[in-house]
Amino acid sequence: MSLGFIGLGVMGQPMALNLVRAGTPLVVWNRTPQRCAPLRAAGAEVAAGPAEVFERAGTVILMLADENAVDAVLGRGTPDFGALVAGRTVVHMGTTAPEYSRGLHDAVRGAGGRYVEAPVSGSRIPAEQGELVAMLAGDDDAVAAVRPLLAPMCREAFRCGPVPDALVMKLAVNLFLITQVTGLTEAFHFAGRHGLDQGLLRDVLDAGPMASAVSRMKAPKLLTRDFTVQAAAADVLKNNRLIADAARKAGLASPLLDVCHTLFTETVAQGHGHEDMVAVLHALETRTEDGAAPGCSGKTTPRTRKAEPTTRTR
Repeated sequence: MSLGFIGLGVMGQPMALNLVRAGTPLVVWNRTPQRCAPLRAAGAEVAAGPAEVFERAGTVILMLADENAVDAVLGRGTPDFGALVAGRTVVHMGTTAPEYSRGLHDAVRGAGGRYVEAPVSGSRIPAEQGELVAMLAGDDDAVAAVRPLLAPMCREAFRCGPVPDALVMKLAVNLFLITQVTGLTEAFHFAGRHGLDQGLLRDVLDAGPMASAVSRMKAPKLLTRDFTVQAAAADVLKNNRLIADAARKAGLASPLLDVCHTLFTETVAQGHGHEDMVAVLHALETRTEDGAAPGCSGKTTPRTRKAEPTTRTR
């Protein structure tokens, strides 16, 4: 049978293209039909709807935006759900709350299907290059069957244990990513407002011990104010909230994440949600222009007080 793929967004489309280009028999569907055109041109079959994908595929990858999208595609809570997933393997590659994934795992298994968590670390460019890193959780036999299917999309895949440990691991990875990129953005803002050559800052960072694949990808965007999306600010805010919720439920402090939550809330509120996550620069610039600058001892202006509260209150 073919492999199914549902969800052809910023990440899903290049991931699916890598599968079909590697010779994987692929049947795809996306809510916005235009996103299917490159897949059809590359040789994939385009289904009329999710039910046709499950009818023709033994394993179906879901790369969907959120929990509501997953439930809608699977018909969860309706009689169609059991008929859809029975005898099939559902591979959840998006980012949702861990407890949601645990519940979906139980529902799929209860209906006679198999379930694998396989969230990935990486943004649009690694997705295009087949350089994502997958985190896998689920029953051993299901994970073993799914792992080779991911090879055209993922440079490495790590077994994380039972569901939902892969998603918890993804949240930990994203916590580091969010704070890292926010810190890098603030460093460029700091250097620029001091009249320093930001190109030189990039070169110094590239030559030093803090250099990473992320800094080498994001620093040029900051240097040229290129906000073309690789990982959208709105998606970063969603991930921030998921991490914060998981931290609160475990009784964990996350002070750096809380600051990032406020900054990305302001970024999205200013209309930059569909830009790359380095668009958090706009929030920093607004704070500086409003007077919340170094030396103000953390003072916030009326504009920042109107933003959504930090995740500590959530």
